[in-house]
Amino acid sequence: MVTLGLVWWLIKGSKLKVLDRPNFRSLHATPVTRTGGLGMLPGILISWAFLPAALPLPIWVGVSLLAAVSFVDDILTLPVLWRLLTHSAVAAWFAAVLLADAHGWLIATVATVAIVWTINLYNFMDGSDGLAGGMTLIGFGCYGLAAWLVGNETFAILNFCIVAAAAAFLLFNFHPARIFMGDVGAIPLGFLAAAFGILGWINGLWLLWLPLLIFSPFVADASVTLVKRCLSKEKVWQPHREHYYQRLVLSGFGHYNTALLGYVLMLAVGASALWAVGQDESIQLGIGTAWCGIYLAMMLAFDLHWGRRNSG
Repeated sequence: MVTLGLVWWLIKGSKLKVLDRPNFRSLHATPVTRTGGLGMLPGILISWAFLPAALPLPIWVGVSLLAAVSFVDDILTLPVLWRLLTHSAVAAWFAAVLLADAHGWLIATVATVAIVWTINLYNFMDGSDGLAGGMTLIGFGCYGLAAWLVGNETFAILNFCIVAAAAAFLLFNFHPARIFMGDVGAIPLGFLAAAFGILGWINGLWLLWLPLLIFSPFVADASVTLVKRCLSKEKVWQPHREHYYQRLVLSGFGHYNTALLGYVLMLAVGASALWAVGQDESIQLGIGTAWCGIYLAMMLAFDLHWGRRNSG
């Protein structure tokens, strides 16, 4: 309810107009306000305050700091280095506090890199109406269900609070979007996707493959696109329209159908991940391998279609 009221106010009544103006990277044709994260995050944090769970301090401070820096970036466009330093500092603090003593500095370092990448890939994938909001709803919904199924109701509710905020935001963000979440929303949510995945592993709720598989629609698109741009010797830090979801929209599929296709894929991946939790390790490995094959086939098929479309 907090998110619903705040997002409505940000669209209708707020004098704070931070607009996402169309540019060469954009998939929209008219300016749209990008302060949706200012509606989502208070809804999440206020609801968490009513729960008995004692979330680690790096979560509270990390979300707040990332939101503050990202909001400034939405307004002023900060240098890439400044943003990466903030992302790295938050990720390193989280890993040092929660992983270094129990699991060693090597694991903590790998976790830091993984968190920084998840923060940024979430932001990369926030470029089409309803897509990142849907991933938030479905991804954290799967986290919540997984925690609920093993009896940790408090951690489940923490995730369901994020789901509720995402659902309220999607009412205004689904095509045609009246508001975007902006970096102020996407960056903290990317951090939470990685941090909650690691917290679930630390607390023995799931193995590390589960969060990776649940968020694999975003991981696969962003990671493969980054690799392709590196191989092409492009400046990977510069905005572009080479993600598969962006090309899908540009190919004529549109925002509406791209979002629906994304939801079907996210739900299928999430359902298979939840089902695999109670299965033998060989079956879990098979599920992950199968999805790698599915993603590869989908990408190759679309690359072929895109090449024919552009050559014609």
